[in-house]
Order: sequence, then structure tokens, then C-alpha cells
Amino acid sequence: MTRAEFILTTAIILFAAFAMGWFANWLVHRFTRVRQSDVADLDRMSQELHEAEETRDQAITYLQQREAELTNQLTQTEAELRAAMDGLRDARREAEELRNYYQQQD
Repeated sequence: MTRAEFILTTAIILFAAFAMGWFANWLVHRFTRVRQSDVADLDRMSQELHEAEETRDQAITYLQQREAELTNQLTQTEAELRAAMDGLRDARREAEELRNYYQQQD
């Protein structure tokens, strides 16, 4: 093999390697390329996720406010019940004292 043949063979092999690398690169980019419709779908899904998160945050805020209102109502109701029970206890004691007083008068 002469020097010219060696150089030509080496050039052909290098060119074939370059062509195969370029073709492999093209195939990889062809199959991994993101389509415009995929990007639009991702944008739509991210918007829907954002809206769902906002709705969730609003629901949590509403539930916290409602819980605070109900806790406040429960506290007020318990205070009213204690006051009513104290009043009832006082009324029973007074009624018992009056009964005893009238029984002693007889």
C-alpha cells in the first residue's frame, strides 16, 4: 500500500465515521425533539396546576376561617351554658331554701 492509497483510505474511513456520527446525531435530535403541541400541552397543564393550587389555597383559607368561626361559636355557647347552669343552680338552691323556710313556718 502506497502512501497515497493509505491517505485516501484514511480519508474515506474518517469521512464515513463523520457521516455516521452526523446521521446518529440527526436521529437522536429527530426522536428527542420537543414538538410545539407538546409545549402547548405543558403550558396548559402548568396553568391548570396553578389554578388548582390557587383553588386549594382558597379552600384552605375558607376552612380555617370557618373553623375559627365555629370555635368562637362553641366557646360562646359553652360560656352561655355555664352561665345558665350557674343560674339554674342558684335558682334551685333558692327554691330549696324557700321550701325549707315554708316548711319551718308550718
